[in-house]
Amino acid sequence: MVNLQCSPDLRMFLCALYAPVCTEYGRMTLPCRRLCLQAKSDCYKLMEMFGVSWPEEMDCNRLPDCDESYPRPVDLLSSSDSTESPISVQRDYGFWCPRELKINPEFGYSFMGVRDCSPPCPNMYFTREELTFARYFIGVVSIVCLSATLFTFLTFLIDVSRFRYPERPIIFYAVCYMMVSLVFFLGFLLEDRVSCNAASPGRFRASTVTQGSHNKACTLLFMVLYFFTMAGSVWWVILTITWFLAAVPKWGSEAIEKKALLFHACAWGIPGILTVTLLAMNKIEGDGISGVCFVGLYNLTALRWFLLVPLGLDVVVGVALLLAGIAALNRVRMEIPLEKENQEKLVKFMIRIGVFSVLYLVPLLTVLACYLYENSYRAIWETTWVQEKCRDYHIPCPYQVESTSRPDLALFLIKYLMMLIVGIPSVFWVGSKKTCFEKSRGTSTQGTSTHASSTHLAMLDEPPSASTSRAGSVRSARSKMSSYHGSLHRSREGRYTASSFRAADDRMPYGSMPRLNDQSQSRHCSTNRLDSLSRHGSTQRLESQSRHSSIRDLGSAAQAVLGVPGNGIHRVLEEDGATA
Repeated sequence: MVNLQCSPDLRMFLCALYAPVCTEYGRMTLPCRRLCLQAKSDCYKLMEMFGVSWPEEMDCNRLPDCDESYPRPVDLLSSSDSTESPISVQRDYGFWCPRELKINPEFGYSFMGVRDCSPPCPNMYFTREELTFARYFIGVVSIVCLSATLFTFLTFLIDVSRFRYPERPIIFYAVCYMMVSLVFFLGFLLEDRVSCNAASPGRFRASTVTQGSHNKACTLLFMVLYFFTMAGSVWWVILTITWFLAAVPKWGSEAIEKKALLFHACAWGIPGILTVTLLAMNKIEGDGISGVCFVGLYNLTALRWFLLVPLGLDVVVGVALLLAGIAALNRVRMEIPLEKENQEKLVKFMIRIGVFSVLYLVPLLTVLACYLYENSYRAIWETTWVQEKCRDYHIPCPYQVESTSRPDLALFLIKYLMMLIVGIPSVFWVGSKKTCFEKSRGTSTQGTSTHASSTHLAMLDEPPSASTSRAGSVRSARSKMSSYHGSLHRSREGRYTASSFRAADDRMPYGSMPRLNDQSQSRHCSTNRLDSLSRHGSTQRLESQSRHSSIRDLGSAAQAVLGVPGNGIHRVLEEDGATA
């Protein structure tokens, strides 16, 4: 309208309205109502022709009722000399989206409560040098985490039967964080090509943060990253559930494994529902620091309901079940008499669970603390940014800013570090001498015995030497005696009751025979074992009874709990003993 010169008073009126004369700090005067009405009447027909309405903020009724040219003489006087007190305007106009950050309405962007606006990219808080350092830092950490979780997954593939419930969720947990680290590594390679919209100088558009699902690459990165982040936390909760079932009601591996379908439905279904909900709500946001796309980076509502609430709930449930399971194991250790070897195994297993849980919970709690800190200070950071950039963008500055603060880059680096290293504790669970032994022998299909260490596995393929035959017979006699006194019979609910079945002591893990070189060798070994049992069983039983006191017989019930091949806790204890 100014360029068309529809009214000689329009330019003066707009200048008086948007850049009024200031007599003192915080006090200004507005143009007269007559000037507004004159400009509106002159330009009304032309505006109607172009379909433009008179803006609400230029409503003439808001202006003082006077008929003088602007600026009026009274406006140029100080407040002490003036006979008419000027209108004092003290208000916060809020955030006005700069022209450079405006986005087409069809994309549905929003920034600081203003629609069709997007934050500047690559990041509104940090310099280029800081962002470069942060990107390389995240890239290195993602490579380390990817290597660790990939090692865990490959260990599982080499011997699938080794990792049964209650510890199998560790494998799925490692797979989830392997995908998380892979996405961060891709973000390192892509830099800000996906997380940011390209600048358009011809249209006076700066580079802005990608939002919504219109960018397919950003949407794909978000789906993988958010889905597997939530799935990893759910799998940890399921891990604590399986430990609880094995420790408190004494469920066996097979009984827990019957619930595997329910575990998978929860672990993949809940993150899937949350991911689809965020896609429908169009809450995807590009991350100018890491180069990926995530949720809750600028939208505090999404941060609270889709990150803080799910992760906090997982921590509460998981810690409660974990403490209950450890308390049950400690009660078994204190109240029931056990052999020294089993006592040491139980203590080591409890320490192992505790260390693994701390290695997971500390990073996760740190991430939650970073999210809570962002949720508390995000508004102050944004107000500080507007105050610093309002003159550069030619937008109203904030009114009466009480406090200013800028985020520290170390906070974001700690957050990304903890998001990634939370997957590394899985290595400490699977990393053992048994793992190295299986990798060196290439036993990709051989089962792992729950009653033998990796050394005993080697003895299955080689005949015992003369120097070790006597010690081996003593160990065999003790093992058979323990099985005789502590054999259990499993009920339908997965519990075990005392009964005598010696065949369970001779069978290999989880009810399957080990794969030897050929079928004839398997039959020959079985025949030899049965022959040995028939010849020496009575003698070994009498010898074992003479060696063991009545106290050992009283502790047979406790040995039965730990000596059942199907019991999940027993199996993990034996592997822990092999590791030690």
